[in-house]
Amino acid sequence: MKTDNRRGFLKKSILGISGFAMVPGIMKENIAVKALNKPSPELPVRLLGKTGIKTPLLSMGTSDATDSGFVRAAYEAGIKLFFSATYYGEGKNEKLVGEGLKGLPRDSFIIGTAVPPDGLDMRSGKFTNSFDAEAYIKKAEGSLKRFGLDYVDIFLFPFAGKRETVMNEGVMKALTQLKKQGKTRFLGIASHSDTEEALKAAADSGIYDIAMPAYNYKTTSRESMDASIAYAAKAGMGIVAMKSTAGAFRDKSGPPLNTNAAFKWILQNKNVASIVSGMSTLEQLQKNLTMIMNLKMTDQELKDLNLTGQLSETGLYCHQCKQCLPQCPGNLDIPTIMRSYMYAYGYKNIRQAWYTLADVQFSKQCENCNTCKVKCLAGFDIKKKINDISRLKNVPLDLIQI
Repeated sequence: MKTDNRRGFLKKSILGISGFAMVPGIMKENIAVKALNKPSPELPVRLLGKTGIKTPLLSMGTSDATDSGFVRAAYEAGIKLFFSATYYGEGKNEKLVGEGLKGLPRDSFIIGTAVPPDGLDMRSGKFTNSFDAEAYIKKAEGSLKRFGLDYVDIFLFPFAGKRETVMNEGVMKALTQLKKQGKTRFLGIASHSDTEEALKAAADSGIYDIAMPAYNYKTTSRESMDASIAYAAKAGMGIVAMKSTAGAFRDKSGPPLNTNAAFKWILQNKNVASIVSGMSTLEQLQKNLTMIMNLKMTDQELKDLNLTGQLSETGLYCHQCKQCLPQCPGNLDIPTIMRSYMYAYGYKNIRQAWYTLADVQFSKQCENCNTCKVKCLAGFDIKKKINDISRLKNVPLDLIQI
């Protein structure tokens, strides 16, 4: 009885933080396809760097998808580029995407997945031990099995940041080997932090074809970031922007962001070939597809983004600048905790928030800390956010697993 009460309490108090509905996939494949059962529209496209691929301005990040039918519906609606990751639901998302695209002509869609290496320290962005190429290749091959494919189009090296990591000799050899073996067509990086350094390193390496940087209207030092994107694009790299809505909500309980405005802002940069959007409903999909047909920003959309700073807000988007790390006596991985907070309250993706927190170690020192002295450049109340999202660590996975 105590266990049932505890689980009931957790369901109400923790899972309620984002209004998450604990129901199985509600969109059956035949319903989803029928809803958009018409020829794929001609969507505006841009060239994805030296790959030669002409991709629609909108791509699908599949971490929010809970039904293979929705993936199929996105394809039918004109989406051709899909991104998953081995750490989305511990590989279950790759299976879901593979099921959604099963039976389609292989040259009619493009799949990318992110395969993180073991031993990469999120806080420093560096390897804590020697890179194991053989183990990495096995992880990549595991993705192929889950997708049910002989190859993926893009293998992304995620959480790329420091130059020495992006250009690690073992990493580049392993990736090159995967490409030579025909297990991937192209190689890329995905970067949440130290992004400018990562972009320049990837361009200089000569082996990466694609970069997926965190890039949105809240990007700090926009001129230098744009210069780094231009540098990579000039080297032939295709740029796909992620974290495109910067948390989607202005605050935990605030109104939703004007996502049309956020997406259009990114696509004003012609060096960005596509934006990856995490979508989970037909309504979101159709709204985003309508948006990319006209990229001209209205005065109201510019106001909605608060680019003039007239509104006082901290928002949910952590810039992953890591300035907080040396300030914390408990040595907490604050940037990762803040990303989990954003996934939960901004993107309403409790599963991804749970998985993001899975490897985070919370310090006893933090539990007993009455006054958190960490100062966030974005104005976050670090202690409050940590105390809030850390509760998710106590929620059994089976309560939120779909």
